[in-house]
Amino acid sequence: MRILTFILFILSFQISVAQSLPEITLEKSSYFFSDVAGEITITDPFVHDGVGLIYIDGEAYETYFADGKTTIEYIFEESGQQKIEILYLDKKFVSNINVIPLWLSILPPLLAIIMALIFKEVIIALVFGVFAGAATIGWYTEGFKGIGKGFLSVLDTYIINSLIDWGHGAIILFTFIIGGMVAIISKNGGMQGVVNLFAKKAQNPKGGMLTTWFLGLAIFFDDYANTLVVGNTMRPLTDKLKISREKLAYLVDSTAAPVAALAFITTWIGAELSYIQNGMDKIEGLAANESAYGIFFNSLAYSFYPIFTLFFMLWMILKQRDFGPMLKAEQKARTQEKNTEDSNDNEDNEFKIKAGVNPNIWFAVIPVFTVVIATAAGLYHTGSQGYTWSAELSFFRNLSAIVGNADSFYALLWGSITSLFVAVLMSILGKKLKLGETMETLVGGLKTMLPAIIILILAWALANVTEVMHTADFITGLLRENVSIILFPTLTFILAGAVSFATGSSWGTMAILYPLLLPASWKLGLDAGYEYAALIALFSNTAASVLCGSVFGDHCSPISDTTILSSIATNCNHINHVKTQMPYALTTGLVSIIFGSLASSIGLPPVLCFLLGFGAIVLIVLKFAKPISN
Repeated sequence: MRILTFILFILSFQISVAQSLPEITLEKSSYFFSDVAGEITITDPFVHDGVGLIYIDGEAYETYFADGKTTIEYIFEESGQQKIEILYLDKKFVSNINVIPLWLSILPPLLAIIMALIFKEVIIALVFGVFAGAATIGWYTEGFKGIGKGFLSVLDTYIINSLIDWGHGAIILFTFIIGGMVAIISKNGGMQGVVNLFAKKAQNPKGGMLTTWFLGLAIFFDDYANTLVVGNTMRPLTDKLKISREKLAYLVDSTAAPVAALAFITTWIGAELSYIQNGMDKIEGLAANESAYGIFFNSLAYSFYPIFTLFFMLWMILKQRDFGPMLKAEQKARTQEKNTEDSNDNEDNEFKIKAGVNPNIWFAVIPVFTVVIATAAGLYHTGSQGYTWSAELSFFRNLSAIVGNADSFYALLWGSITSLFVAVLMSILGKKLKLGETMETLVGGLKTMLPAIIILILAWALANVTEVMHTADFITGLLRENVSIILFPTLTFILAGAVSFATGSSWGTMAILYPLLLPASWKLGLDAGYEYAALIALFSNTAASVLCGSVFGDHCSPISDTTILSSIATNCNHINHVKTQMPYALTTGLVSIIFGSLASSIGLPPVLCFLLGFGAIVLIVLKFAKPISN
C-alpha cells in the first residue's frame, strides 16, 4: 500500500511539473487582409536570443528570436478562410485564418463620403462608415455574430481609441479653449472693435476677402492655429460685409495647409523632413550626397498645387468672380439680411456683444496676439530641447530645424490657455464683464464647439478603421507595375490625392507614400538611364507630388480634420463647405497636373510651368466665373 501511494505521488508530481513547464506558443490575428503582410509571432521560452528556422506551408523562414519571441510577416494572396500549417522544431500548429479581400477596405470611407454628400448629415455618415468597416471585419471573423460585435466596437474600440490618443485630446482641448476665448472677446466688445477697424479699411467684400487671405499667409507656422484664429477673427467682419460663410471657410481652409506646407519654419517641416529621410534611407548612397532639407528645398520648385491654390484665390478675390456652388452661396449672402441661414449657428447669443459695452479693439487683439506669440514660443521651447545650435548653418536653417523638431500640440495648448487667461483677466479688470458673466460666456463658447468636435472625433474613428483595414495599401497597390517615368509624378499626385481623400489625413498620406514612391522614382530614373542631376530633379518632383497631392486630397475630403476645423472656425455648415470648396480644389488640381506635373516631367523648366499655370488660372476665371451681383 505504501509503495502504491509512493508511485501515485511520483506520477502526480511529474504530471504537475510537466503541466507547469513553459510551452512553445503561437500568436496571430484573428483575421488577415489579402496581399498585405500580417504578423505571426512564436514564443519559445527555451530560447532567449538566436536564429531559428520556421516552416510555413512547407516554405522555410529563417528568423531571429529576441527575448524568446520572433515575428514573421506573412502574406496571403487568396481571400476567404485559409488553412495554414506552421512547423517549428517538433511543434506543429495548424490554423484556419480568415482572410478579408483588400478591396473591401475602400468601402468604409467611400460609403461615408457618399452618404455625407447625398444626405447632408455628416455625423450619421461617419458613424455608418465606421460601422461598415467594423462589420466587415466582424463578418469575416465570426459571421452574423461578428456584425453585432462590430456595431458595439464602433463605440468601445474606434471612438474610444480616437479619444485616448494624446494628440487628438490636445486638438479637442485647443479647439474648445479657442471657442471659449472667442466667445469672451466677442462678449466684451473686442471682436466688435476689430470689425470696426477692418471695416474702415475693408469697406466692401473684396477688402474683407483680401484681409482674410493676407491673415492666412501671416499665420504660417501651423495650419490648426491658422484655421481657428483667422476663421474666428474674421467671421464677424465677413458677416457684416455679406461674405458667405462658405467663402470664408474656403479662404481659411485653402490658405492654412498650403502655407504651412511650403514655409521653412512650420510645424509641418519636421514631419516632412523625416518622411523624406525615410525614403532616402532606402536608396544606397543618396543620404551621403544629399540631405532631406536639400530635397525639400528643391521640391519647392515643383510644389504647383499649393502655389496655384493661393494664386487662384487671390485672382478670384481681385476679380470678384465665382462659379459653381460658391457663386450661389455668395449671391445668397449678398441679398439676405442675415448671413447665417445655412451655418452651424448656435452662436447668436454666445457671440453677441454685451449690451452697454463700448467696443475696444485691444480686448481682442491682445488675446489673439497672445495665441500667436505663446504658440511660437512653445514651438521654440519644445523644439530647442536637445538641439545644439549649429554655427555651420544659417540662422533660418537652425530656426527651421528647431521648429521642425517641436511638439506642436504642447505649443498649441500653451498658447490657447494663455490667451484664454489673458482674455478673462482683461474682461474682469477692464470692467467689461463680471466674473460670473465671464464664466457663463466661457461655458457658452465651449458648447458652440461641441457639434463640430463630435464630427472631428468620428472622422478620427473612421481614419482608425481605414488604418486597420489597410485602405492606403489598397490604393497604393493600384500604382505599382508598368508606370511610365514621364507620368510618374502625375500619378503620384493623383495617388496621394486619392489616399488623402479616402483617409482624411495629409500627414498620414505622406508617411505612407514617401517611403514607397521616392525609392520607386529613383529606380525608374536609373532604369531609364538618367544622369545624377536628372535623377535628383525626378526625385524632388516626386517628393513635391506626394506633398501637393496630400494637401489636394485633404481639401476635397469631407472627413479631413482640417476641413472640419475650417467649418468649426467659420461656423459654416460642413457639407456646404465641402461642396463649395471641392470644385475650386479640383480646378487648381487639374491645372497643377497639366501645367505642373506633366509639363515639368516632359522637360519644361519649373518657372515656365508656373507661368503657364498662372495664365491658365487667369483664363479659367475670366471664362467660367461670373461677377457676383450685389
